Amino acid sequence: MTSHVEEQIAARIAAAKRKVEQEKRRRAELAAARRAGLARRHAAKLARVAEAVENTSWAASGA
Repeated sequence: MTSHVEEQIAARIAAAKRKVEQEKRRRAELAAARRAGLARRHAAKLARVAEAVENTSWAASGA
């Protein structure tokens, strides 16, 4: 038979473990969103650079 104090301690430990797991999950989700956003920004930048190069007339440079 466990005492009231032991039950309270066990409950606090369980709550702390749940909180740690929730935070890990939250950080993982934010990291995934960050990576996806970075990939989108990178792709958009490459598209802008490609368009700028495509619109550049090399013959007009006088070289």
